[in-house]
Amino acid sequence: MTKIKFGTDGWRAIIADDFTVENVKRVAEGTALWLKEDFENPSAVVGADPRFGGPLFADITTQVLASHGIKVYRAENTFVSTPMISLGTVRKEASAGIIITASHNPPAYNGYKIKASYGGPATPDTIEKVESLIPDIFSGQLKPVADYQKDGLVELINLEDMYVEDIEAKFDLDAIRNCGMGWAYDAMYGAGQNVMQRLFPGITFMHCDHNPGFEGQAPEPIQRNLQPFEELIKASEGEIASGLVTDGDADRIGLYDQDGNFVDSHHILLLLIHYMSKVKGEQGEVYSTFSCTSKIQKLCDAYGLKNTVTKIGFKYICDLIVNSGKPFLVGGEESGGIAIKGHIPERDGIWIGLVIWEFMAKTGRSLTDLVQEIYSVVGSFAVERYDLHVTEEKKQQIIASCKAGDYKGFGDFNIKRTEDLDGFKFFFDNDEWVMIRPSGTEPVLRVYAEAANSAESFKILDATKADLLK
Repeated sequence: MTKIKFGTDGWRAIIADDFTVENVKRVAEGTALWLKEDFENPSAVVGADPRFGGPLFADITTQVLASHGIKVYRAENTFVSTPMISLGTVRKEASAGIIITASHNPPAYNGYKIKASYGGPATPDTIEKVESLIPDIFSGQLKPVADYQKDGLVELINLEDMYVEDIEAKFDLDAIRNCGMGWAYDAMYGAGQNVMQRLFPGITFMHCDHNPGFEGQAPEPIQRNLQPFEELIKASEGEIASGLVTDGDADRIGLYDQDGNFVDSHHILLLLIHYMSKVKGEQGEVYSTFSCTSKIQKLCDAYGLKNTVTKIGFKYICDLIVNSGKPFLVGGEESGGIAIKGHIPERDGIWIGLVIWEFMAKTGRSLTDLVQEIYSVVGSFAVERYDLHVTEEKKQQIIASCKAGDYKGFGDFNIKRTEDLDGFKFFFDNDEWVMIRPSGTEPVLRVYAEAANSAESFKILDATKADLLK
């Protein structure tokens, strides 16, 4: 019997090792028991992304829930994205949404995410409750999905149609399609491919085939994983105005400008704040995680907006969107998960990408020009990161030194002040900083640095690395 623990965003495990039919039955059983305890007439939306075994594991989940008398809205689509599940949960007024996905993890993994009734990540309390209810062995009796359909416990729904209709209602797609700019999209073989091909059949596509093994590549939209797409954009010599990338379950974003430069989430968040507040005149609160650029605070100050910094993890952003009782504008994290006013409280790579494309289309400005507009307010910057692979003992020693205030500086960079909301952020002169945060699961230290440009950020990282590893 394997003890099943959920991580920051669901349970993930290697297919046929711990991610098995029997273990999925156990997790679905825990989910069913939670739903019956917390809801009078519980229901759930269920689907899977394009990973290997997705339909099988989604069917197993459907059967277990239905065996408990829980109404299941099962995605009839071959695969769906996490935002589609979240939107479907809200639209069907379901108690929960469940998607079989391992998000951006390598192809050997699959996983199980639970979404709350409001269409965003389930709270840590909910996850703890589900974990506590997972049995050691599943002993229930299951019928085929078709039998539960006849009983009225399973209803097939088209989540892709629902999602596309929502985009068509909320975006000026004609402006994006007819502005004369060239667009490109890399699905990384993930769940966004069908939607984007439906919405923009004439643009340039890459990795938009159903390939459950992702060609051996972890479908994470970070620059080192996107070299073929980057080269495609550079080869277009400006014909492609912007390239959008989404991960395996299409909730994270990657973005490129017309010169094939990667535009990271720090810059995307600033572009969104600029567009929503300055251009569209919208009001609301901004939420950003501890590892995000300090320029967010600077832009919010310039535009009269309140920015709240949270611990790292989208669940903290979602909690504020849903429970703060305050109007919301933009919220996101450094790793590409971003939410925006007017949509579900969920990360959504396609949605965020289309907001940026609409901004470009309606202003006739290139992504480079729009970034320069932001720099004119907050100054230029770059955030870079190292992952330091160290022994667990060394990791703990470094964190203890951070806690004790032993570090007065790194190389020539003298520490002026420190913040420790989630890890340790050491501030230097000129808005520069370095942040040290231990991985919760591996002997790894994540080290981030911000400075006026990449070269300066790497200088900070190198100086910090040298002192930490002495």
